[in-house]
Amino acid sequence: MIDLRPVGYVNGLLLSVLGLTMLGPMLADIAAGNGHWPVFLESAVLTLLTGVLMALSCQNGVKPRLTLRQTFLITSSVWITLPSFGALPFILGVTDSSITDALFEAMSGITTTGGTVLVGLDDLPRGLLLWRGILQWLGGIGIIVVAMVFLPELKVGGMQVFRSEAFETMGKILPRAAEIASGISVIYVGMTLACMLAYITTGMDPFDAAVHAMTTIATGGFANSDASFAAYGAGVHYVGAAFMFLAALPFVRYVQLAAGQARPLLRDAQVRDFFLVILVCVLLITLSLADYSQGFTEQAFREALFNVISIMSGTGYASADYMTWGPFPVAMFFFIGLIGGCAGSTACSVKIFRYQILFASISAQIRKIHQPHGIFTPRYDGRPVPPDALSSVMSFFVVFIVSIGITSVLLSLTGLDFITSVSGAATSIANVGPGLGPIIGPAGNFEPLPDAAKWILTIAMFIGRLELLVVLVVVTREFWRS
Repeated sequence: MIDLRPVGYVNGLLLSVLGLTMLGPMLADIAAGNGHWPVFLESAVLTLLTGVLMALSCQNGVKPRLTLRQTFLITSSVWITLPSFGALPFILGVTDSSITDALFEAMSGITTTGGTVLVGLDDLPRGLLLWRGILQWLGGIGIIVVAMVFLPELKVGGMQVFRSEAFETMGKILPRAAEIASGISVIYVGMTLACMLAYITTGMDPFDAAVHAMTTIATGGFANSDASFAAYGAGVHYVGAAFMFLAALPFVRYVQLAAGQARPLLRDAQVRDFFLVILVCVLLITLSLADYSQGFTEQAFREALFNVISIMSGTGYASADYMTWGPFPVAMFFFIGLIGGCAGSTACSVKIFRYQILFASISAQIRKIHQPHGIFTPRYDGRPVPPDALSSVMSFFVVFIVSIGITSVLLSLTGLDFITSVSGAATSIANVGPGLGPIIGPAGNFEPLPDAAKWILTIAMFIGRLELLVVLVVVTREFWRS
């Protein structure tokens, strides 16, 4: 029998933190004088009270070490508990959202997906806009810690290749996992403040700069305007592109950089290939736009740069409606959304390192065919890939593709067209944000979808954010056997 008390204790503590953060939007509404602040006071009291009671009731079951099953349960249950209570301000607030819409919005925020069901963002109370930013900001730091502390130990999707890096290499600077988390948090807060100041310098007002800094560093994509980043000028676009790129790099490397070790960042294979893919895609789309609009312009390069980084990092901002750019850019945006950023960042989707391991395995197989008696071992970043890591990566790709297929079929059963179904499935499981087509494309949102489709997408966002296999393990019969 699994002892669920440690799971409840951790969930209670995190709920208490979530309740306290609701006081920030409450103060923002009080300062704005819009009378919306009681919504956050009520939500904070409910969340904080539940969290404190849960933590206190489970405190006697806390032990120094967690079992493997407890770790799986904590990793998955947190991403259900927090969105459930994070949805309260949307249910009680001026949006008067249904439970379906509120949970969709909260799940999209916590998982840093960025798809929204809210319309009229420009007219929402500042507290709700700030709350959307806080949800994504908390989700961003949460997924970094999960990726570097939990997933390597759970051996999910090949993340075990980073186990020694997170706990041995980093141990020379930060001996324990808790210190790794605290070190990453310092970098995360520092980058958020730097991004906010850069946005202010390039023309954003301080409130918009604060919210967009949180959703940029979290690679979340929630904006304060229905027009997203099309509402801002060129300077803001370049700042956004720069910080989205930085947020998609491994945060462990920043901790090393702050400790005076620049070489690991500069020599990281993930960072190198992530930069190269973005460079190639930006050049191709810029050339396509130049041909499409009869000439190369700074605007064409800027829009290609911003939107490529936004989609590939999984942020989901849009500075233009790229559905009008022709078939080639649209197809490219769909596929780069399935690449993602680096492991240990706030970025989502498959991640660069899995493609590197996949191609290394394919290369080894091709050489094996040419030289049947040779021994060829796939290598990642100069090191041999352990067989269990290779198997995990291959399993992840299979589950990823199958999940998109199943989700697409389920969405089509709700009455959605082919493009909306396929792109909606891909963007939710990859946690990118916008899909394709006139409904959920960069110029639309998820509000018109039927409730059944929203529930499917909400579950898909949850499964996708936890690297698919974590959730699948928890729902198996074998997991619950003694």
